[in-house]
Amino acid sequence: MSAPAIALTDPSAVGLDLDLDPPAGTGVSEADYWAYYYEHENAYEWNDGYLEVKPVSDTLTIQVYQWLLRLLHYYLDTHDNARLTALEMGFRLSLPDKVAIRKPDLGVVLDSNPIPLADLDRSYKGTLDLCVEALSDSTPAEIARDTEQKRREYEAAGVREYYILHHEPSWQRFYRRNAFGLYQPIPADEGVLQSEVVPGLRFRLEDLQRQPGPATMIEDAVYAPFVLPAWQRDRQVLEDERRARQQAEQGRQQAEQARQQAEQLVRRERAEKEALLAELARLRGDS
Repeated sequence: MSAPAIALTDPSAVGLDLDLDPPAGTGVSEADYWAYYYEHENAYEWNDGYLEVKPVSDTLTIQVYQWLLRLLHYYLDTHDNARLTALEMGFRLSLPDKVAIRKPDLGVVLDSNPIPLADLDRSYKGTLDLCVEALSDSTPAEIARDTEQKRREYEAAGVREYYILHHEPSWQRFYRRNAFGLYQPIPADEGVLQSEVVPGLRFRLEDLQRQPGPATMIEDAVYAPFVLPAWQRDRQVLEDERRARQQAEQGRQQAEQARQQAEQLVRRERAEKEALLAELARLRGDS
């Protein structure tokens, strides 16, 4: 079922007051959710007939999320093989026991996905290839929502990789579906996590805290293949030109030095010859 363009019920007929912000747990139909609450400023999600309010992450966790988002933008500037969803855009999960509509903080739709993300889409009609949630830890229920509930939902829906971000590494989780459709932790090779879903995307786990900038990443073998490669090529061209100019200048200086040495040799030989002739003339005069 895709998102309906209009509501299937009259809000006044079912007691909906659109001037009020209903609390989490308010029961609404899926049609009314799409019509009245999907684009609501409270960023409601919908879980099996009930509204849920997306919690807010702390500043440090948001910075972790923003760094990974920048990394994905660098990656896509190079590979151009996927599109991103963020924050307000949701997708429908038709699960064995229920239906839910989730708005992950970040989603990746590969160009190879059978359902493309269209330019004018306001919701994604397929299953995201990668979901990222920035964990809110205000309450145990908020923690469980991302680490347990959404993990089960994304796993069952077929989201191939799921990342949970937080400013504390102990709360970070990175999952990949195995051949049986179950999430398993993604192993890190010498501290580097490599995505299989997004080919070529990788990052050092400690960099989620360090958050290096592009000037550092282009010198790092982990990121150099996809972070600003055109800039790196331009920089290499400029460096090659600088070295060529430097070598040309060194050659000119060496040529000038050789010319000066040759002139000095000629002057010295001339002076020695003149001195010798003068000595010969003096000896002749004495005799």
